[in-house]
Amino acid sequence: MVQKTPILFLDEPTTYLDIYYQLEMLELIKSLNVTHGLTIVMVLHEINQAIRYSDQILVMKEGEVVMEGTPNEVITEKMMKSIYGVDVVVKEDPLAGLYVLPIGV
Repeated sequence: MVQKTPILFLDEPTTYLDIYYQLEMLELIKSLNVTHGLTIVMVLHEINQAIRYSDQILVMKEGEVVMEGTPNEVITEKMMKSIYGVDVVVKEDPLAGLYVLPIGV
């Protein structure tokens, strides 16, 4: 931030944080994007946080990019099964937006 970089790279910025601080951190990151026009590239393994705080999602498997696009384009039940091997339900909620509910392996 001190160097006024146009791109900020973050690797799991919410690791080891309680849910309150995870959301606070993600809100701060989002505000940096909106307020300062900063491009944020971050790794998030928590899929619902990735959906909520990302304009674009890039899905990788074994080091290869397999999908990219908006959360609504990328996050599907079929994708979750093929990439992660888990059965999920993908829902749309008026308050939360798109979210993933794991149901089994």
